[in-house]
Amino acid sequence: MAAKTTGKPRRPKGITTYKAALDFLFSNTNYETARRLRYNEDTFSLDRMHRLLKGVGDPHVKFPSVHVAGTKGKGSTCTMLAEMLTASGYRVGLYTSPHVLDLRERICVNGQMISEAAVTRLMAKIAPVVKRMVDDPPTFFEIFTALAFMHFVVSRVDMAVVETGLGGRLDSTNVLKPEAVGITSISIDHQRQLGESLAKIAKEKAGIFKQGVPAVSVLQESEAMRVLKTEANRVGAPLLFAGRDIDFSYRFESSRGLGPHNRVCLTTPTSSYEHLAVPLLGEHQAINCGLALSLLDCLKRRGFKIDDARAVAGLAKTKLPGRMEIVHQNPRVLIDGAHNAASMRACIQATGQHIPYDSLVVIFGCCADKDVEGMLQQLQYGADKVIFTRINSPRSALSEDLAHRYTEICGKMCQTALSLREALRVAHTAVSTGDLILIVGSFYLVGEAKQLFLAEPSII
Repeated sequence: MAAKTTGKPRRPKGITTYKAALDFLFSNTNYETARRLRYNEDTFSLDRMHRLLKGVGDPHVKFPSVHVAGTKGKGSTCTMLAEMLTASGYRVGLYTSPHVLDLRERICVNGQMISEAAVTRLMAKIAPVVKRMVDDPPTFFEIFTALAFMHFVVSRVDMAVVETGLGGRLDSTNVLKPEAVGITSISIDHQRQLGESLAKIAKEKAGIFKQGVPAVSVLQESEAMRVLKTEANRVGAPLLFAGRDIDFSYRFESSRGLGPHNRVCLTTPTSSYEHLAVPLLGEHQAINCGLALSLLDCLKRRGFKIDDARAVAGLAKTKLPGRMEIVHQNPRVLIDGAHNAASMRACIQATGQHIPYDSLVVIFGCCADKDVEGMLQQLQYGADKVIFTRINSPRSALSEDLAHRYTEICGKMCQTALSLREALRVAHTAVSTGDLILIVGSFYLVGEAKQLFLAEPSII
């Protein structure tokens, strides 16, 4: 006779809901929100990442990949490459960071972000492994990177395009043995972790070079180029620069059909791309597009079959949320995730080239550990009026501090607001027909802005 059960039924153990999966993920150390961050082999451990991956079946060795590092333009480069590969008939995984609205944006297959059910299912598999690593627990980013690789295996991707998170040498993604490596523009950012000079930062980015794996970089400042060449030679990675070793050029033009835009040309012994329209706005995106095309050519030379016509059609469809994106029309509101001096300069320049306006009102907020002075110096060259606010992060700079530093740097008056909502109200009173509001300085601020306009289209 079966024994009778008494009391409440037992709850199933483990992770069974998407909320539980997120709760578990965010219960682990998250350096993306940390106020202070030590960048060393103890904090960022590839040994720990390898142990985590071994516990879930070493998914990172089960698909080919392209690995991309750099300071700015990584997400754009990866997305353009993924779109071209998808259009060529490949099943493509894309892993990028940060996200704008939904964490699941970071993991996509053929343009579709991972489902809540898939996150739940995979987190249930990875959680027991994490719990066994109690003496050296994995971080938020390591766990989510492992989950991305597991999803790519389950989805049977033909290729994964993977962006580094921070740096390169010690980044969780640097467990890959890719088919090709890309280095986007290198500039000052995360200097507390990666170093105060371009040379030190470039060395960390070059840490993703692998022996025998072809690498392509955009043209860099001479200091960074010298380090990249030295590190590539040291590990035996053949390195080419688009615009020097690879015949690459771009130009700005305007047409009735496309309006102001950039076109690129790239020629190699195996590829010829003539006067392709860059789908994303700005001169910096033309450079990123050249790198994406160079990486596509690398894959050709590695034996991957690429249909150029289909790839070009895929490139034309590329869209990227939070980068030079208009989220409201009356008044016009533009959002951009620029968060260092170089990307701020590119954003201001691209805005002037591509979007006609009478006056530019900027709402700015950023993390305190960024190159704040560098961004503010660039801001003064385009902004007619600036409103400083806080971002939704423990790392946020105080709006009063930003305003004080801005006035010290350029001698201009500015305003502060306690929240983005308040900043938008202030901006709305300052603009008229023909003016433009730009929200910039952090992906946290961009995400909050997009969420606000989706929830309340009439907020201003």
